Amino acid sequence: MEDQQAPQSAEGEAKVITLCGSTKFEAEFAEVNQRLTMEGCVVISLGMFSLPDLPDYDWTVDSSDLKGRLGGVHFQKIRMADEVYIVDPGGYLGESTRREIAYAESLGKPVRYLSRERLARTGDGPQE
Repeated sequence: MEDQQAPQSAEGEAKVITLCGSTKFEAEFAEVNQRLTMEGCVVISLGMFSLPDLPDYDWTVDSSDLKGRLGGVHFQKIRMADEVYIVDPGGYLGESTRREIAYAESLGKPVRYLSRERLARTGDGPQE
């Protein structure tokens, strides 16, 4: 990376980007994470894409409390970011992702979308 300048935050450090989107897009999260990391960004992603199989633990008993805790952690990840990147293949946005976008926007965080970048790169976007 001798001649390439990594994206930087306002403070001159590597840009911190938090990924948001549906857990069903694990492969796309990995792809975006790798690309942004190779560009020199610090990437904060989802902590897990499915619940771990723990012996003698019933996740259904803890599901509502767990969902709230994980949502709170992800909001903290959004607060830590310079930018939020939405992993939304085909433009899919679930309810949780919509809440995360609204939260990021309420904090004045820039929000980028995978689906819009793919359209721009392929030229498949709407014709003007």
